[in-house]
Amino acid sequence: MRRFRTAEDVTEGHPDKICDQVSDAVLDEVLSQDPRSRVACETFTSVGIIIVGGEITTTGYVELPVLVRNLLRKIGYHQRFGFCPDTCAVLNAIGTQSPDIAQGVDVGGAGDQGMMVGFACNETLELMPLPISLAHRLTHRLAQVRKEGILDYLGPDGKSQVTVEYEDDKPIGVSAVVIAAQHTESILDSTGKRIKETAKKELADIVIKAAIGDWLTEETKYYINETGKFVIGGPASDTGMTGRKIICDTYGGVASHGGGAFSGKDPTKVDRSAAYMARYLAKNIVKAGLAERCRIDLSFVIGKATPLSVEVETYGTGKVSDDKIKEVINKQFDLTPNGIIKKLNLLRPIYLKTASYGHFGREEPDFTWEATDSATLLKDTVE
Repeated sequence: MRRFRTAEDVTEGHPDKICDQVSDAVLDEVLSQDPRSRVACETFTSVGIIIVGGEITTTGYVELPVLVRNLLRKIGYHQRFGFCPDTCAVLNAIGTQSPDIAQGVDVGGAGDQGMMVGFACNETLELMPLPISLAHRLTHRLAQVRKEGILDYLGPDGKSQVTVEYEDDKPIGVSAVVIAAQHTESILDSTGKRIKETAKKELADIVIKAAIGDWLTEETKYYINETGKFVIGGPASDTGMTGRKIICDTYGGVASHGGGAFSGKDPTKVDRSAAYMARYLAKNIVKAGLAERCRIDLSFVIGKATPLSVEVETYGTGKVSDDKIKEVINKQFDLTPNGIIKKLNLLRPIYLKTASYGHFGREEPDFTWEATDSATLLKDTVE
């Protein structure tokens, strides 16, 4: 049986991702000064303005306008792209954490209620669904060729989308790829309404083929800046808010998603930390060969440490029963907020880098939830 699965991603200059990065940059700054900081930071951006709000309790201090403006410059914004770090307004609407919440967190309880989902599958080396992995590759490549001056007409804003064709649940190739790339007027044709065909070819060759060429086929369809042009982008063309790209952040829609976003939240918020732990468990289960696909569902209630529920779903691919895997997880792993924080070493300023190009599937040292150091333990214990 053939089917199609699609995933999308956005670049670091997309308005929503600007907000995710600001929120996580604030989190990193206070954690670097006070690892026990409580942070729930949200950001909004529109034409000429960034508003940062939320609840922060910390002994640290953030020079907010400086942090925001430096981050915008690092992303690549300047006047040419309609959003100037030097002149945009930066408004501070941050308060402190409610004492009603704090009294539950201070004793080791979860910072909120909710359900969290982790997923892994053996479609890629990083044990992620192929569509989202390819979508991340494309947006990362867009940023790379822009920052290195390979395509100097590109702006910070951009999007990708990939549709993968499957046969008997195995990926066989990309059927369609979409790129929307902000650019200067220098590549418009004589009508001023469309980019030149030469620019489309450059984007196809230098971005798409370079990033995901191993999955393209002769039948792959390309859709590049389909409105014709994309000169006005970023906050000059669209609003942005923290937490609006949670499917890009996770598994591209292949797995279900929990109730909360990640960025701007310290690890006492199980929206983030328990989702990371669920990914860690799912990945180690697949790495151990116990299943080809695995989803871990956790749920918590505010103020209580122990999860309300732990569920395992291997979609009929498990080498042992899902109940057996769940039994081992409950016995071998501390799934309280404090246990998760300790296991994954989460009280560090590591979060800004997670805010673009996905929280999962990136095997970097700070992404401790991507480690597979428990695969042998799970395999030996289950068997």
